[in-house]
Amino acid sequence: MRRVFGSVRARAALGATVVVAVALVAAGLAVLQVLRADLVDQARLKARTDAREVASRIAAGTGYRALELDEDVPVQVVDEDGRVRAVSEDLEAVTGTGSASVTPVGPGSGPGPDGGGDADADGEGEGDGDDDDDAGQVSSEEEYGHGSARIDGETGDYVWAAVEVTDRRGTEVTVYAGAPLATERDAVSTARDAMLIGLPLLLVVVAAVTWLVTRRALRPVEGIRREMAAITASTDLSRRVPEPGTHDEVARLARTTNETLAALEASVARQRAFVADASHELRSPVASLRTQLEVGAAHPELLDVDGAVEDVVRLQRLAADLLLLARLDAGERPHGGSPVALDALVREELAQRTGDRVPVRTEVAPVAVRGSRGQLSRVLGNLVDNAQRHARGGVRVAVREEGRWAVLQVADDGEGVPEGERERIFERFVRLDDARSRDDGGAGLGLAIARDVVVRHGGTLTVSAAPEGGALFEMRLPSG
Repeated sequence: MRRVFGSVRARAALGATVVVAVALVAAGLAVLQVLRADLVDQARLKARTDAREVASRIAAGTGYRALELDEDVPVQVVDEDGRVRAVSEDLEAVTGTGSASVTPVGPGSGPGPDGGGDADADGEGEGDGDDDDDAGQVSSEEEYGHGSARIDGETGDYVWAAVEVTDRRGTEVTVYAGAPLATERDAVSTARDAMLIGLPLLLVVVAAVTWLVTRRALRPVEGIRREMAAITASTDLSRRVPEPGTHDEVARLARTTNETLAALEASVARQRAFVADASHELRSPVASLRTQLEVGAAHPELLDVDGAVEDVVRLQRLAADLLLLARLDAGERPHGGSPVALDALVREELAQRTGDRVPVRTEVAPVAVRGSRGQLSRVLGNLVDNAQRHARGGVRVAVREEGRWAVLQVADDGEGVPEGERERIFERFVRLDDARSRDDGGAGLGLAIARDVVVRHGGTLTVSAAPEGGALFEMRLPSG
């Protein structure tokens, strides 16, 4: 059971069914309420019409015994004293009206023997031909109530309309006319039964349609899952998940997944190449140092101490470069707290350099950036070292501010960098001059480290042709 309802299809079908069920039940109750209220209003309208019709006849002077109340409409006329003056034919019992009696009072206070007037206790009567000025009055308001009536042996529920009327003799009576509620109850019962039958069927249809639609929509997701499981099992990052031809969220998920796989494949490839290149670069100084130590162990007088120290220094520098690249690859960012004066950094770094092959000329203006002073000093040192290796007669270092950018330029008068190779030189372990020895040319990590550091400071590092004819490296960082 947990596995069934643990699927998205099952939860979607169940959720849609519950929502539709709640909505249909609420709508059904509202419809039944409106239908019941409408039918009750219609019953009230009929009862009011019948009551006013009888009241109008009484006000016009028709005697109580001459009302000729039809048995189809239950009517009861009650005076102020609660005496029944007239009832409809075959009315056997009544509730909810002015009196529970269905027997009119005797002739002494009822309609006259001529059928056209009433006789009071003194025997006086009032005919139907009196002047209109003596006509009674029908109240403009009515009241409603619920009760029952038994007519010709059949009992039913009724809504009663009560209308007060004053006859020609000034007697106030109340006319009660009823309308049956059987029609309302039958209609509501029929509608309720139809809803009780149709609601489960509709919910089954909603659940089935939701299940099928969700299954069709999630079919590509299952394909993505299977392919990802296969990639995980095979560790083959060159594989890609299938991309559906739609333009929905699933298609975007597949494209994003493939982009992630491509980035992961490239990252793993770079890591493998990095490890291979690092192992290759370490092999040379380690082998040289081992050879020197073995010779020194066998023939101490032949030990080249200076060469051994130089190999150790190379190993130390290479290890430091590899460690810094590893930290940068792990996402390390500079702790940019205090600003760094870029002009002062250039002066201090160049003042510490001794034994440069060619002189370094500076053109610096005051400008500050935020970032790691040590890492920015490393960038400057790498750029100057690279320029020193390729310059013929001099190196120029310039610092200035352009808008919101701080610009550092390092230029040389060497052979420059071919335009097609200007991005490749920032790759790791890349040396364009293959004729150089590793001792002279370095390991090919300086420019790669410089660009990574600059990018993590929010800037850019590019190379172009220098006015002096060589290479111009330009670093741009946000000033501040």
